[in-house]
Amino acid sequence: MSSENEQSAEPQGEAPEQLALIRETVRKANVPRAKPRTWRGAALAKELPVARVLVNKGVLHLDQYFDYAVPEELDAEAQPGVRVRVRFGAGGRNVRAGRREGGGLIDGFLIERRAESDYQGALAALAYVVSPEPVLGPELLALSRAVADRYAGSLADVLQLAVPPRNGRAESKPSPEPLPPPPAPSAGSWERYEQGPAFLRALAEGEAPRAVWTALPGPHWPQEIARAVAATLASGRGALVVVPDGRSAGRVDAALTEVLGAGRHALLTADSGPEKRYREWLAVRRGSVRAVVGTRAAMFAPVADLGLVAVWDDGDSSHSDDNAPFPHVREVLELRAAHGRCAFLLGGTNCTVEAAQLVESGWALPLRADREQLRIAAPLIRTVGDGELARDGAARAARLPSLAWQTVRDGLRSGPVLVQVPRRGYAPRLACERCREPARCRHCAGPLEAPDERDLNCAWCGRAETAWHCVACGANRLRAQIVGARRTAEELGRAFPAVPVRTSGRDHILDSVPDVPALVVSTPGAEPVAEGGYAAALLLDGWAMVGRPDLRAGEEALRRWTAAASLVRGQQEGGTVVIVAEPTLRPVQALVRWDPVGHARRELAERAELGFPPVSRMASVTGPPEALAAFLAAAELPPEAEVLGPVPAPRTEPGRPRRPWEAPVGESWERALLRVPPGSGAALAAALKTAQAARMARGNGDPVRIRVDPPDIG
Repeated sequence: MSSENEQSAEPQGEAPEQLALIRETVRKANVPRAKPRTWRGAALAKELPVARVLVNKGVLHLDQYFDYAVPEELDAEAQPGVRVRVRFGAGGRNVRAGRREGGGLIDGFLIERRAESDYQGALAALAYVVSPEPVLGPELLALSRAVADRYAGSLADVLQLAVPPRNGRAESKPSPEPLPPPPAPSAGSWERYEQGPAFLRALAEGEAPRAVWTALPGPHWPQEIARAVAATLASGRGALVVVPDGRSAGRVDAALTEVLGAGRHALLTADSGPEKRYREWLAVRRGSVRAVVGTRAAMFAPVADLGLVAVWDDGDSSHSDDNAPFPHVREVLELRAAHGRCAFLLGGTNCTVEAAQLVESGWALPLRADREQLRIAAPLIRTVGDGELARDGAARAARLPSLAWQTVRDGLRSGPVLVQVPRRGYAPRLACERCREPARCRHCAGPLEAPDERDLNCAWCGRAETAWHCVACGANRLRAQIVGARRTAEELGRAFPAVPVRTSGRDHILDSVPDVPALVVSTPGAEPVAEGGYAAALLLDGWAMVGRPDLRAGEEALRRWTAAASLVRGQQEGGTVVIVAEPTLRPVQALVRWDPVGHARRELAERAELGFPPVSRMASVTGPPEALAAFLAAAELPPEAEVLGPVPAPRTEPGRPRRPWEAPVGESWERALLRVPPGSGAALAAALKTAQAARMARGNGDPVRIRVDPPDIG
């Protein structure tokens, strides 16, 4: 202790007298004694003393706003859009000094301040304001409500996806000052597309064009997206780009930095970590940054004065959220483009059926290159049929037909060779033994299956099929085929012992490989980018991808093939792709001609005849048999709604992560598909939401899972 402390210290005997004096002074002070978090007896705010709050309860019967009193001490901080804590669930009996008390503390968002409440009873007070940072603006709130209504979900669940968790350290730091708009960029590689330069000019002049962009194969698409973003920023507006994975986000991030320079865009991915991601998100919300690139959650990014929304590879399953209410990036960005009157760009090397429908309906215009540019950019595509594969001795030695073996050998002389192997689990149910056309139900066109290896049943409507014959060739014999690919890398290593073999898959995904001879074995979607492009590529076991029991099997197979083939050098540089699949299959022919748009149009026409999505709207309802039957009986569905099923739902495999709409391990659930014609999707979603809310309010035990527009319907 210092000498000053020694001189100021009081004798020990006088300390109790000083403490007693302090206590007496506090007792006599005329200060309001409001209890924290209840504010009993505290004065209310003089203006707008009622706060309308959305509580963080994802249950549908509580999907509404609740009124709370605003204490005077919280008046300045309790502004619309901030995070608050409130007491919820106390009931109306526990009222003291004009305040409702009790209940548990729960998070929420303050939506608005009002002068009066519609509720006639006593109001509970706001417990406290978590942060004065307004994170929920009017535009984000309106978008979240539209998404919740479209997918029969709750607003609270959507906001869980739209607003990232708070990080106090990131929130305490100021965001940088916004930079002035950059100059309009040159067209660059957009010159290869007939309408490409005009599209960039429209963005730079503040217009709102809508385009479905079929990108040429090759490494230029990140730069082309970056130029579209730069043109939008040049008009003084913001831009948002959503890509399926972190690797694609990294490529676009690098391209944006090259075109715009540092400090003009934000990267929003899960790999960034909570603090950095929240700091980037705050910079966007505060207007410091006007351009955003990110993965799925970035679709809700609060970009100021949004002028362009873009999605790359909309057919990738990563664009569909696995959390309720399961929104899809493409649909959310369509809502943002329509409500915000901004430009829309849907791009990819492939073309989904939904993209083709946007063009057919006139909502968007096509943006693609002519055949001459395509012949320059695309590799040579060659096919190997199953008949040739069965007769080929080389195939029995190393699972490679002679053509594929020769292509690999030639390609290894000048660079790496990509080998795409279907992911484990791609197994068709049943197909024609002669032509391998998938076997489908005569009544609803659902896939046929034989659970007991004898009786044929439809996986959608459950009807038995006793006299099946192939609609393509007339044969009446079926086959099942499961193609395994676990030993592909080992077999290729034995076939080419002097060449290094690298693998890229779910457990370990490579971002890139050098431009040196090597065999790169990859599952679909995990293909690394080769510096300078691959010299050649093999697409093995094509039948396993085309024959999957899913409505989108052909479309998905073509998407994965074009994604892999786009990494190969152009035909003029010697790039060659060999696909091992029946050459007469429609997706294979579309790949040979490199015509994903034509394939999507034909798929769309067939679905229109059968009444399948996206021409119709569909919802999946899954749950225990008794609960599902009760739900369907109680739901007031639109008169034009058609119920397919119920049928047994696929069982959840032990050891695999269970997704929210799947049955618990060991339980047997059923699934029904509800289909309505165009124009009735909103009515179907509203009916399902009302029925689910009533069920939750009554507390009817077993759960029922609802998913509107499921990406996989079998």
